[in-house]
Amino acid sequence: MIAFFDASALIYLVEGKPPFGRRVRRALVPLTEAHPDLGTAVSRLTWLECRVGPLKASDTHALAAFDAFFARPDLVWLEPTKDVIELATAIRVKHGLRTPDALQAASGLQLGADHVFLTGDVALKRVVGLNVMLLA
Repeated sequence: MIAFFDASALIYLVEGKPPFGRRVRRALVPLTEAHPDLGTAVSRLTWLECRVGPLKASDTHALAAFDAFFARPDLVWLEPTKDVIELATAIRVKHGLRTPDALQAASGLQLGADHVFLTGDVALKRVVGLNVMLLA
C-alpha cells in the first residue's frame, strides 16, 4: 500500500495547523497500523505547490520542513509523463476538475489499485479508481 499526498494533505501534515494537521495524523494512524510498510508518494506538482506559500512568506522554517520531507530517500516521485498528461486531460474533460487537480488525480492513478489518495478536495472523489481519503 502506498499513500499519495495531494498538496493540501501534505501542507496540512507538515504545517500541522489545527484542525487539519490533526486530521491528517489521525487518518495516518489506522493506515500505518494496517500497512506497517506503507509507502509515501508525491507528484512534482505537490512539490511545487508546497513550496509556494513558504517562499511567498519568506518562511524559512516551513520551507526547511517541506524540503526535509521531500528529501526522504523512501519517497516515491510520480513524474508528469506523457501518459500522465493524457490521463489528466481526460479526467479534466470528464469531471470538470481544474488542471492541477486533474494532474494530481492522474499521478495518483499511476500507483494502481493499491494506493490511498490523501486530499482535502472532495471533487477528487468523482475520479473512478482513485482511492480518495478525504481529510477535510
